[in-house]
Amino acid sequence: MPREIQIKSILNKSKKRDSWFLSDYTANLYSSCSFNCLYCYIRGSKYGTNLETSLSVKTNAIEVLDRQLANRARKGQYGFIVLSSATDPYLQIEKKYQLTREALKLILKHRFPLHILTKSNLIERDFDLLHQIQQAAVLPKGLERIGKGLIVSFSFSTCLDEVAEIFEPGATPPSERLLAVDKSVAEGFRTGISMMPFIPYVSDTGDQLHFMFKTMKEHRVNYILPATITLFGSGKADSKTLMLNAIRKHYPELGERYERLFANSTELPRYYRNAFYVKTQELCREYGLVNGIIESVGHK
Repeated sequence: MPREIQIKSILNKSKKRDSWFLSDYTANLYSSCSFNCLYCYIRGSKYGTNLETSLSVKTNAIEVLDRQLANRARKGQYGFIVLSSATDPYLQIEKKYQLTREALKLILKHRFPLHILTKSNLIERDFDLLHQIQQAAVLPKGLERIGKGLIVSFSFSTCLDEVAEIFEPGATPPSERLLAVDKSVAEGFRTGISMMPFIPYVSDTGDQLHFMFKTMKEHRVNYILPATITLFGSGKADSKTLMLNAIRKHYPELGERYERLFANSTELPRYYRNAFYVKTQELCREYGLVNGIIESVGHK
């Protein structure tokens, strides 16, 4: 069972608008994450090796969010709110607690634009509120050309269910996620794919990259956001340790490669990242996909 906690603040103001996700604010209604992705950057001893065991519900989040949004709205400080930056807004416990749905009602009430990041198809439950937010939101200065106050990004590290089961065991399978992508596109929401992180030599091989880009083209998404992986720490609950253990178990032939890749850094070597960037740009041109939310505005 998740722990219930009280918080003093829920709305976090970004120092500078993020160029990828356009976040002016972030809000996390839950703490930790039952999707338990091995590569997640929030991992560490604080949450343990199984993130689901450290789940917390911020039971007074709605009251606090209402107060903070009202204060920002009075000052005209409108900006995109990202749900969520350090967990998923549509964890399984959302079915019981419904903090995300209640938060959406407040975001609509105070007319803030919204960017949802999720690996879940539970978002379909809230399409009614998302339509209203899309029309009612006040767009911040500099983003007026977005035109509508809603962005929906589905996160994928792979399109293969059997691979996702290894690296993101608690998340909605990619096959089901893709059905939700279709429904979001059909609803007329600006819908894109956070293609991150690609898993080296597993989901970023030539064949798999083509498969991923071809799949997203077929699902008519507005944009993609591709990125390489970053792994942290050497403790038993850290992402680097968990990923290396999973690679050794399921892809033993890749074990030495991973050791070399992450021997001296949390990031992949520069040559690898540069090659990835060049390749994804080529694939964007080949499949007619747009790299970036802003770049997708007005794109046919």
